[in-house]
Amino acid sequence: MSILITNIKELLQVRDTNITIVKGKDMKTLPILKNAYVLIEHDTIVEFGCMDDFESLEADEVIDAKGKIVLPAWCDSHTHIVYAGDRTQEFVDRINGLSYEDIANRGGGILNSAETLQNTSEDDLYAQAAKRLREVIKLGTGAIEIKSGYGLTVEAELKMLRVIKRLKFDFPIHIKPTLLAAHAIPKAFKNNKDGFIELVVNEMIPAVANEKLADYIDVFCEKGYFDLEDTNRVLSAGIKHGLTPKIHVNQFNAFGGVSLGVKHNALSVDHLEELSDDDINALQQSQTMPVALPSCSYFLSIPYTPGRKIIDAGLPLALATDYNPGSTPSGNMNFVVSTACIKMKLTPEEAINAATINGAYAMGISNLYGSICRGKKANLIITKELPNYYHLPYAFGDNAIETVIINGEKY
Repeated sequence: MSILITNIKELLQVRDTNITIVKGKDMKTLPILKNAYVLIEHDTIVEFGCMDDFESLEADEVIDAKGKIVLPAWCDSHTHIVYAGDRTQEFVDRINGLSYEDIANRGGGILNSAETLQNTSEDDLYAQAAKRLREVIKLGTGAIEIKSGYGLTVEAELKMLRVIKRLKFDFPIHIKPTLLAAHAIPKAFKNNKDGFIELVVNEMIPAVANEKLADYIDVFCEKGYFDLEDTNRVLSAGIKHGLTPKIHVNQFNAFGGVSLGVKHNALSVDHLEELSDDDINALQQSQTMPVALPSCSYFLSIPYTPGRKIIDAGLPLALATDYNPGSTPSGNMNFVVSTACIKMKLTPEEAINAATINGAYAMGISNLYGSICRGKKANLIITKELPNYYHLPYAFGDNAIETVIINGEKY
């Protein structure tokens, strides 16, 4: 199967060489071809250029994209879309004055989701997650990371990861699975956090590694959840079993988690709503990707990640949704890009770089995803007719997407 897209008004994120990360001031540059074409064969981008230089090319299908923008599909490097039910009551509770911490302290939050998931069959859990996955693909997501962490028992965590494995098999989208075993302290270990850490290190991680169900190991490093010592133990155990570290860190407090992540060569450090100069300095000495989750800040009314400070320090930045039932019940990367511009003061170019090539880097797949480059996977968004690409973040309430192509096929 081959597809030729012609007369493209603006072709975004065009790279002649396979750039895998964009940092600092370079994030302000978004390479563009106007009046362009792209040729896809099977699942791969094989050629692109300006229509002025267009030579006769044959394809099974020709798409006329006159007046439309074409760009790489979004790369969402932080989600929790495998969950059961919802937490709408907690949403109302927050409106009535309770904080996220208040709700968690009375047994809500993650523990609420864990109890629901433990009582949900694998098939039902799969059906709920598959519906969400279809929705985010239609919204332009072409690669996605999915975490466990709403199980909190060996059996339930394995159930979540087996659902993710089924999604990988059944959907064309590229999926990276993460074991987030240390997401919260379950009720059974309320007064025995060390006992739960022992369970994670000695049973959960080996079981997951034995079944090859995850690529990454993650921890919620936060006051009231898992401290630096806990995080170090879990990440070290994950590394021992071949899992690459990622960390939820600095969502509410900054107390050294970023430096610990850098010490363990974490692929990414995610949230960063609170960020110190020491954190910036640590990241400057690393290959770790800072990841901002602006939809979470929007939904919880907490500070936004200081993306301007991160980029101005010469660092890269990725954007992701944090799609989950408690703090971000949305997987809309278009809204994430808009919110990064509106609330974090990123330029449209910076936001698009953060949501494509740098998002792919935060999943370890930017060698094949995240830019328009010969030899990369053909995961593309074709918009409706738009004035220019600034319209994508500007018209934050519109669905500007007309067609999504995943692995060279229209979804």
